[in-house]
Amino acid sequence: MWKVLTTIREDLRNARAHDPAARGDLENAIVYSGLHAIWMHRACHWMWKRDIKGPARILAQINRFLTGVEIHPGATIGRRFFIDHGMGIVIGETAEIGDGVMLYHGVTLGGQVLTQTKRHPTVEDNVTIGAGAKVLGPVTIGANSAIGANAVVTKSIPPNSIAVGIPAKVRERRTEETKHLVDPDKYFDPGSYII
Repeated sequence: MWKVLTTIREDLRNARAHDPAARGDLENAIVYSGLHAIWMHRACHWMWKRDIKGPARILAQINRFLTGVEIHPGATIGRRFFIDHGMGIVIGETAEIGDGVMLYHGVTLGGQVLTQTKRHPTVEDNVTIGAGAKVLGPVTIGANSAIGANAVVTKSIPPNSIAVGIPAKVRERRTEETKHLVDPDKYFDPGSYII
């Protein structure tokens, strides 16, 4: 129970860190559908890992109906994951998402093949993916990278890069483009989680 409360607190702090419109923890806990989707996914993933797959899929569909965010229970998601304006997000079964990742509305982390293999993207730590972007196949999006709105990514992106366009073109991220990134040490001091 302690770990659940600690995680919820971290999620609420993360919402404040990523969204200037976030006004308070109670309000955010009630109105942020992205938070609701993440919290429900954690329950679904817990069941999925314990081979309670049918109920996990049903709960995931309820999550989709209530939040507009479809996350397969098999997807692995790290800490400080934030969904801003979550409607229309799709995250496939074999997707792996690191810590400090942010997705905007309409993002798809999808597959390209119909085989039971690793067929969805791996998104490393501190990646931002813009509205409407599609990241398809078993590609890797390197740490500290950004995917522009409506980009279509079908090839791996190196760390500290920006990918924009259809198909996405990649360039190294400039220093001034990283100033807005959330510093986990500033917002997430482990000693601050005492309730």
